Amino acid sequence: MEIDLNLLNTKSKIDIDGKVSFSKEEVQKAGILDMKEIYVKGSLTQEYQLDLNIKGEMILPCSLTLEPVNYPFDIKIDENLDEFIENTKKTQKTIDILPIIWENILMEIPMKVVSPNAKNIKTKGDGWELITDSEDKGNHSLAKLKDLL
Repeated sequence: MEIDLNLLNTKSKIDIDGKVSFSKEEVQKAGILDMKEIYVKGSLTQEYQLDLNIKGEMILPCSLTLEPVNYPFDIKIDENLDEFIENTKKTQKTIDILPIIWENILMEIPMKVVSPNAKNIKTKGDGWELITDSEDKGNHSLAKLKDLL
């Protein structure tokens, strides 16, 4: 999604409104199963202020069952590109905001996603038990050594 920087000389701001998509390889490399088209709307002002609203939906694997989970996102970007544009303005007449969009989407990926169907998942079995972060199941096998000191 390239923006012509020469347009900013004649306009006070450039409106951005469109859809973007990323390659399947790029999406899967980030741990995302699938991602539909992303809707981008906003503007870039003469002061190089980038204001964007990014909406979309990514499909992530459930942390417990690995089944696909839809994860909608709505990201607001309010960033000043002054320093970045000044460094590239000497060599380029356009700026590609796609890497900025992708970086913000990557920061939106949650650490853990649990499917609504995972509530009835088996958490204990013969010789095993699922331990979650909310439970304090510390290793007490070394506690007996404390008594020897």
